[in-house]
Amino acid sequence: MQNISVIGSGTMGNGIAHVFAQNGFKVSLVDISEAALEKAVKTITKNLDRLIAKEKITEEVKQSTLANLTTYSKMEEGVKEADLVVEAATENVDLKLKIFEDLDRLTKPEAILASNTSSISITKIAACTQRPEKVIGMHFMNPVPMMKLVEVINGYLTDESTTNFVVDMSKKIGKVPVPANDYAGFVANRILMPMINEAIISLQNGVAGVEEIDTIMKLGMAHPMGPLQLADFIGLDVCLSIMRVLQEGLGDDKYAPSPLLVNMVQAGIKGVKSGEGFYDWVEGNNKALVVSKRFK
Repeated sequence: MQNISVIGSGTMGNGIAHVFAQNGFKVSLVDISEAALEKAVKTITKNLDRLIAKEKITEEVKQSTLANLTTYSKMEEGVKEADLVVEAATENVDLKLKIFEDLDRLTKPEAILASNTSSISITKIAACTQRPEKVIGMHFMNPVPMMKLVEVINGYLTDESTTNFVVDMSKKIGKVPVPANDYAGFVANRILMPMINEAIISLQNGVAGVEEIDTIMKLGMAHPMGPLQLADFIGLDVCLSIMRVLQEGLGDDKYAPSPLLVNMVQAGIKGVKSGEGFYDWVEGNNKALVVSKRFK
């Protein structure tokens, strides 16, 4: 199977398209926005140039990667030949259910449909299709070209051949697939997001400042990035969405999102993507510069 379709050209989508294309697969990158597709190709090109500068790949690999990539603004054109579709749209339940309804109608009956969701039930997504046995989760980590893990999530009806195929494909693109069962947040975010939320609550309660919280976790727990900086990098809106999925799915108020997190997202403060979160960010620069003036 050589044809891969990726739905959504944002941070995760362009990263997933990048790694499949770099490893020799024909990739269709699908997004309703032509501007978003153009930005995605520029991002992939820039990331390939960085790999060349670090002597990780050659110019020839860059050119073959870009040649393997085709963009589409109409889903029906971008998925009709797909053997595997990886959906990487915004973490919104209704949007993902609609996408999978469309994918079930537009793709070949034998195509495997995967979601990059970080918290939404694969079983619920699969129920929108006529092929639940071929629906699975492929939860990539950000930044996709660098991070090795793929959390492979089996829905209630996902069959063994689908799981084996996705595990094999993950290995072919240089990733380490690790299986998990279909519970809210799976493993990664069931553990990570409550930690981030608790860091935000600690800030809200005045236990310590932004830099202090992040420094304690980096130096004391050997985390490469503090939880507040990581929240900015993930997107505060995404963190909020996942906390709400955990709270609803597990039925426990200990997963209730911090009021500070809720207020920041409602105010349009979302981290790197908006230029401000717990830190101030320069557009296109994934390095925190200074703590946001709101927290000084």
